Amino acid sequence: MQISKLLQDEPVASKNLECYRERGYTNEDLLPKPQEKRTMSALNFCTLWMQSVHNIPNYAAVGAFLLMGYSPIYVMIGIMLGAILTAIVMVANGVVGSKYGIPFSMHLRATYGKAGAQLPGFLRGVVAAICWYGIQTYIGAKALEILVGKICPEFLTFGNEIPFVGSHIPIIISFAIFWLLNLAIGLGGGKTLNKLTVVLSPLIYVVFGCMSVWAISCAGGLSAIMQYHATVQAPTNYGLGLFMMMVVNSVLGVWAAPAVSIADFTQNAKSTMAQLKGQIASFLLSYALFAFTSVVILVGGSLFYHETITDVLVIINKWDNLPAIAIATGLLLLTTVCTNATGNIVPAAYQLTALAPRFVNYKRGVVIAALVSTVLMPWKFMANITGFLNLIG
Repeated sequence: MQISKLLQDEPVASKNLECYRERGYTNEDLLPKPQEKRTMSALNFCTLWMQSVHNIPNYAAVGAFLLMGYSPIYVMIGIMLGAILTAIVMVANGVVGSKYGIPFSMHLRATYGKAGAQLPGFLRGVVAAICWYGIQTYIGAKALEILVGKICPEFLTFGNEIPFVGSHIPIIISFAIFWLLNLAIGLGGGKTLNKLTVVLSPLIYVVFGCMSVWAISCAGGLSAIMQYHATVQAPTNYGLGLFMMMVVNSVLGVWAAPAVSIADFTQNAKSTMAQLKGQIASFLLSYALFAFTSVVILVGGSLFYHETITDVLVIINKWDNLPAIAIATGLLLLTTVCTNATGNIVPAAYQLTALAPRFVNYKRGVVIAALVSTVLMPWKFMANITGFLNLIG
């Protein structure tokens, strides 16, 4: 009975929003979403996270776990356990958004009060989101640099390092292009994201499915991949139980920040059941595919090229088929953009809006976040990523 009551929506009618405005909530981006403006269906939520799973850092994490010497099967099981727990957390924390139509910033105010919400909002929206915004943009820019370098090798030798920036001209150009793409998606908001994710999701299945078939063929069969043990292992005394906990925790860690601010998306849900069904289906289907393809592609590539490879971009870069390189890298670039939008751009924009509602709206927040993320010079963070992760942690 209590669960059914929890899942029962309590949307605010448009005519009742005036009472919020009279209390000082004049920024439209912070008001509860009336039912007629809540357009995200279960299908939208199902496709929303699919592309965020298949991104470059996630493949690198799987590569790191394979290096620890355990069977690929254990890596896949750990990933799926993490996906199940993540789905539960995302759905549970998203109920407040889908039930009342409020964004994360209003969720904070309801919990901590107007003054108390400032610090957690600042930490999530400004410190974590904007810093990661820049880093994800830089990661995508590196992939774009590789792609352009394959098409036009002279691009990689164009110009020298700019001293005060601390980076070379090719990566700066790639960063600028990818930065503009992220900005455009961010300004488009939820409608643009929904359209993009609906198109990307089937492409992910097709492209990564084809890459998996290639990897299985090159490795000499699926059994060879499942029997693989990395020849270059990080020295470790971890038992299987602790190893599995590390894999599960890595999946949960990726989604910790989006799970906190998930109400920014579930406020647009047609109903709580829509976000519940959509998110559970999204995480289980996406991670089932990811657990299989990430292991198969990385291990198959390692066996085929006779070296231990933990970066999917390295495998793609070794191909001699330019159209295949362009399609695979292009898809990874778009998944990185979507990951950046859902995990960093949208939360940063809403939190900046909540911190200064008289001066900032959602679109201004997107622009501010984009500019600040660049001023922070994310390539400097990547030069000492361990220190950055310790600071953020």
